[in-house]
Amino acid sequence: MSLPPEKAPQPFAGLFVLELASVLAGPQVGQFFAELGATVLKIEAPAGDVTRTWKTPAETSDTDISAYFAASNWGKQSVVLDLTTPPGRASIRRLAARADIVLASYKPGDAEKLGADFATLSADNPRLIYGHLTGYGPDTNRAGYDAVLQAETGFMHLNGPPGTEPLKMPVALMDLLAAHQLKEGLLTALYQRAHTGRGVLVQVSLLDSALASLANQAATWLVTGHDPRPLGSGHPSIVPYGTVYRAADGRHLVLAVGSDRQFELLCAALARPEWASDPRFHTNAMRVTHRAGLEALLTHRIGEVNGEKLLQTLESRAVPAGAVRTVSEALTSESAERMILPPTPDFPHAGLRTVAFQSNTWKPVPALTGPSHLAQHQAENGLPALIG
Repeated sequence: MSLPPEKAPQPFAGLFVLELASVLAGPQVGQFFAELGATVLKIEAPAGDVTRTWKTPAETSDTDISAYFAASNWGKQSVVLDLTTPPGRASIRRLAARADIVLASYKPGDAEKLGADFATLSADNPRLIYGHLTGYGPDTNRAGYDAVLQAETGFMHLNGPPGTEPLKMPVALMDLLAAHQLKEGLLTALYQRAHTGRGVLVQVSLLDSALASLANQAATWLVTGHDPRPLGSGHPSIVPYGTVYRAADGRHLVLAVGSDRQFELLCAALARPEWASDPRFHTNAMRVTHRAGLEALLTHRIGEVNGEKLLQTLESRAVPAGAVRTVSEALTSESAERMILPPTPDFPHAGLRTVAFQSNTWKPVPALTGPSHLAQHQAENGLPALIG
């Protein structure tokens, strides 16, 4: 008989993770393991994770926990080790000797200089799984920055309206894609270790992660030889899909009509049933061909109706559509409640979960400790306090 979710052990209970990674991709993976029950020890250089200093004008300067840092560092302990010194290198080897996973994000060659590479740390722990994030792979000594990777892998070229300058996305998506790839690699390694008893080196680059995520845009070029072009919010092979419309009440909304039947229902909701039988729009292939004409008709008609009422009608008819929301509107909606981490006594702000899946046998940790101050857990990990 299985235990109820509230009593079932967390999937990673008893797992010990050392996080030598900084910024976003690696720390996202660390929080993922923490949310599912692992003990995660964040190892920071004396200056701390650089994102502790990345603050918006709305933030105060009297804390070393920025909103950016808080995005990926819930549920962890923080210690400082100077790996340029013999004591620091000795400490990391001692910790790695009992770790299950190490997360690292060094440029190729840097981990070896610090004695924190896979070969060195696994010599004392053959079961160690080592996840290494780089910008361009283990053979390219070049730092990886999300904005640069967005530019170099086609994402900025495709982002934005036609005829405008390339546009960066508002989140570090390449970092997040690489984090997901590393999670997959580490979970695969844990499964393998369960059968072999041995650890493994898992290497993930931002470049490969970005290219793997071009999906249908990459396939378009590989199959047809035609380079995909920017379409704003539109979709290259489905219409209407993604374009933003403004209704008479000022509500911005998006349609995601993926079938001819859905288009027929949309036309009925707009009191324009004749559009569905128009030879220009009768099939998706024809709607793609006559994109400009259809978009002009939709823009005009939606501009005449009440957006909230239209969205209600479309929902009742199972036509995919939604309102364009702000971040605050999205996070305060009822459907977002399960993704919010509650404030803690030490960190009086809510947080955002990284785990977005559920199970019938366990639940993510209901409440995590908040993001830690730099070196907050030196003593309990047997490390000397910082001086100065």
